[in-house]
Amino acid sequence: MARRLRLVELDFADTAPLRLSFTADVGASAETVYAALADEVETWPSWFSSVAEVTPAQGGKGRDVRLKGGGFFSETIMAALPAERYTYRIDRTNVPGVRAMMEDWNLAVSPAGGTRVRWTMAVDAPPLLRAAMRLGRPGIGASFRQAMRALERRLAA
Repeated sequence: MARRLRLVELDFADTAPLRLSFTADVGASAETVYAALADEVETWPSWFSSVAEVTPAQGGKGRDVRLKGGGFFSETIMAALPAERYTYRIDRTNVPGVRAMMEDWNLAVSPAGGTRVRWTMAVDAPPLLRAAMRLGRPGIGASFRQAMRALERRLAA
């Protein structure tokens, strides 16, 4: 059963009790990467393997996300700056223990060419869950890097 999380503002991406950040380079322009993140949300399952379905909600101001394994998020888009930043707050979820959560995607020019993508998961949860998430950091990072490789392949096709 989904429950409402604490509604946080954009600064939560920088001030959350737990912030897990990961970076990867994608060989595509920031405009192209941004379009895949923000405009083509229905394609997320084709490149982010933990995602089963993403549908626009709230007249395009939000998203509903189903994860493989049964997780669900109802999100509100907090920042949508083309070729620069895409940030959303999770308003409702069935994931236990989480009190507040936000995901922040920042795009910049990569020194190698293409786009440097930095994804930050900002979370408020009880200390035990935060500790478990810190322990899960290597797996979360591997999932992110795999998603960025798959996105790069999709964008090159």
